Amino acid sequence: MSRRRVLSATRIFVAPIMVQATLAIALAIIAEASLSFLGLGQQPPAPSWGSMLNTAKNFLSQAPWMAMWPGIAIFCVVLAFNLLGDGLRDALDPRHRG
Repeated sequence: MSRRRVLSATRIFVAPIMVQATLAIALAIIAEASLSFLGLGQQPPAPSWGSMLNTAKNFLSQAPWMAMWPGIAIFCVVLAFNLLGDGLRDALDPRHRG
């Protein structure tokens, strides 16, 4: 078997795993933030966006930015991982090539 065919076959098997990994990372970030918000994840000395949101909910009327920045951070990071996974799928899927 030639080296080119081996690399092509490896790419076919590795590409879906890479795409699934990026989507799983986004899901893990949401799960960790949700559990921390509920008090079931990271405990207060450890930094977590979910625990930051939990703390900020008590100060929403006085300081809404305390909840805004961790929420925006979660949104941006999860969106970035989802777009990365989408881009990898489009770039590495041989069925979508013309």
